[in-house]
Amino acid sequence: MDLSSKKALVTGSGRGIGKEIVLRLAQAGCDVAISDIDLESAKETAKEVEALGRRAIAVSGDVSKEDDVKAMFKDVVGEFSSLDILVNNAGITRDTLILRMKESDWDAVLNVNLKSAFLCCKEAVRPMMKAHSGKIVNIASVVGLMGNAGQANYSASKAGMIGLTKTLAKEFAARSVNVNAIAPGFIKTAMTDKLSDADKEKLSSQIPMQKLGSAKDVADSVLFLSSSLSDYITGQVLTVDGGLVM
Repeated sequence: MDLSSKKALVTGSGRGIGKEIVLRLAQAGCDVAISDIDLESAKETAKEVEALGRRAIAVSGDVSKEDDVKAMFKDVVGEFSSLDILVNNAGITRDTLILRMKESDWDAVLNVNLKSAFLCCKEAVRPMMKAHSGKIVNIASVVGLMGNAGQANYSASKAGMIGLTKTLAKEFAARSVNVNAIAPGFIKTAMTDKLSDADKEKLSSQIPMQKLGSAKDVADSVLFLSSSLSDYITGQVLTVDGGLVM
């Protein structure tokens, strides 16, 4: 899966799963723009990309705001002269039962998780359509497929992202722009590291493969959907969940 000469933008990629995606794309030869609201973390990730011998751009902005997104794409496309891959990874949680959920909790999650994907896709497809080539990968979640108590806002945002993925896949297939989604299950993160061994065991027991996934599992899937090996795949949701949702 050679991505030499390709240019990518990954949102929410200063740390965590987003950072792992950036590094995996860079290892495959891709130049990468690292977008994060925390510019310092984006700059640190950019240094790691450059250490791999690839070009990197660190950009900051609120991806839920149209003006910030327009400015970000202007900078990235201006620097790279093209854009081949967009990974919509930016996301937040504001978990609580719906009876306790504030309107601000709902709005914040829908704006960062779903509206940002709409805004970024809208900008990304312009250069991709001109080139008659492009890959968009939206990071959804298994809770967008099955729901989860205490995550009405998060589940709705990820289900919306899946619907957005399928619609854009139909709109841009004739221009050779592939749009797919990845739905991770329970993934090892800084958050799950704080769980007790008993809680981790409880989570693992729900998964047929009896273990949590890793950020690398997600990043490898992004690499596949960003490569030429997926040229005849569009509008699909790839679950990376150890068999949790079948």
